[in-house]
Amino acid sequence: MKSYKIAIIGGDGTGPEVTAEAVKVMDAVAPKFGFKVEKTYFDFGGERYKRTGEILPDGAIDELKQHDAILLGAIGHPDVKPGILEKGLLLRMRFELDQYINLRPVRLFPGVETPIKDKGPAEIDYVVVRENTGDAYCGAGGFMMKGTPQEVAEQSALYSRFQVDRCLKYAFEYARKYGKKSRGVGKENTLGLVGKTNVLTYIYDLWERAFHEIGEKYYPDIRRDYYHVDATCMWMIKSPEWFDVLVTGNLFGDIITDLGAITQGGMGIAAGGNINPEGVSMFEPIGGSAPKYTGQGVINPLAAICAMGMMLQTLGQEAAAEKVEQAVRWVTANKLKSLAAGKMGYSTSEVGDMVAQKVAE
Repeated sequence: MKSYKIAIIGGDGTGPEVTAEAVKVMDAVAPKFGFKVEKTYFDFGGERYKRTGEILPDGAIDELKQHDAILLGAIGHPDVKPGILEKGLLLRMRFELDQYINLRPVRLFPGVETPIKDKGPAEIDYVVVRENTGDAYCGAGGFMMKGTPQEVAEQSALYSRFQVDRCLKYAFEYARKYGKKSRGVGKENTLGLVGKTNVLTYIYDLWERAFHEIGEKYYPDIRRDYYHVDATCMWMIKSPEWFDVLVTGNLFGDIITDLGAITQGGMGIAAGGNINPEGVSMFEPIGGSAPKYTGQGVINPLAAICAMGMMLQTLGQEAAAEKVEQAVRWVTANKLKSLAAGKMGYSTSEVGDMVAQKVAE
């Protein structure tokens, strides 16, 4: 029987609560599909930082590398200055584990409200592949004459051809395997590059040239489209059904995926993966730690459960992942009054119970 070693980081605020429900569902689906899960819990986050002064202890990255995947709850503590945990834990794990893909499905589930008029699950159904290690996030830059009237701040966006190529190859492969035609909901698999070639004439020239070179040589079966990022934001609202799989750089991806999340019902359902296809990947709900709801049992766990489902898919347990998504769709369509904290009509654990029971059927 196949066995997976999963590192579990509940993190801060409501993170441990939603992670517990994701683990509950994972424990329900594993025996049904004939695999085992060996869980290791880590207490990384704000409380540990306050107690010990350390964010990631020596050897933590090496220990995480011994696992098949990481399931993360949330990072962000009200008593810790913003940026400390995010840079010292999240970004450090992404960079040192070389999780160079950020994968964000944008799918509206049945029964979930969207702020877009006259759009439903058939129209809001696409995926964003965001490059996760370069761009303006790489730390190149600094200040001159800081604190003076002549202060200058610089933060450079950098990309290598190597970074661009490997992200594009992942995106093409994803479009071939999970595009709309492959899922039986469209006539062709399409990969759209989101850039700004008319202004960012160096970085997105590199992206566009690589996009077409790789597509023509290796993926002639995948239709290629190009969208300026500002137009993308417009069409995400007006005609989201145009999109299948989108690929873009780190900064643009960061922005458009949050826009996509609100169209699919908000952060209570949005899940993401920080993926190293050759190494250890990390999966998390997007909504943050929501500290004001900590311990109340009212937070929505579905994003964490969906993140766990993405983890199973990435590990190769496709049927189990599909079962998890079907169960979540059933719960949103038939049970929940709302995705908002305290307005679901059920407690956090009751929602987890319903999904777990459905996957076990």
